[in-house]
Amino acid sequence: MEAKAQAKYVRITPMKARRVVDHVRGMRAVDAVDVLRYAPQAAAETVRKLLESAMSNARQAADQAGERFDIDSLHIVETYVDEGPTMKRIQPRAQGRANQILKRTSHITIIVGDEVAGSKKGRTR
Repeated sequence: MEAKAQAKYVRITPMKARRVVDHVRGMRAVDAVDVLRYAPQAAAETVRKLLESAMSNARQAADQAGERFDIDSLHIVETYVDEGPTMKRIQPRAQGRANQILKRTSHITIIVGDEVAGSKKGRTR
């Protein structure tokens, strides 16, 4: 059974978020939560919360379908970071000039699934 969680308009650059997401791609969900809890990157907290949400969604889907749910068999099947809208701001500079500041946003998606689906696409650790 697969479950998905998305976080849209997250105020972190996609490049920084991809760095964190690439680190946990294909891992067991429980292990990935532990890795993200102690990762020094700022995006790690957002990705961890999103992963916990996807795990909770999987539990809900299994309960509704009447299937057995084992949290230890969950793997990160697919995860990616898309670029959201960019907020444009102006910073005053010398002699009446102005610089443009780009505040980038991200759309982060995590899909978790059982061990069978995770072993097809994920890497082994």
